[in-house]
Amino acid sequence: MDKAVDVQIGGSHYRDMKLQPIDFIMQNNLDFCTGNAIKYLCRHKAKNGKEDLLKAIHYIQMLMEQEYQDAEAGK
Repeated sequence: MDKAVDVQIGGSHYRDMKLQPIDFIMQNNLDFCTGNAIKYLCRHKAKNGKEDLLKAIHYIQMLMEQEYQDAEAGK
C-alpha cells in the first residue's frame, strides 16, 4: 500500500518535484503559515500561477502579524 505522501489527488504538480514541499516542511518542523507559503511558492508555475503567489503573500503577511509586532507598519 502506498504511503499517503506518495498519493496526490488532483494533478501531479507536487509529485513532479525532486523534493515535495510536504517533505521539506515536515523535516524542518515548519509552522502552518510558513509551510503554506512554501507550498504555494513551489507550485505556482505548475498550477494556479499568480493566484498561488498571492496566496503565498497572504500567508507571509499572516506570519508577519503573528511573529512581529511592527508588521502592520510595513517594517
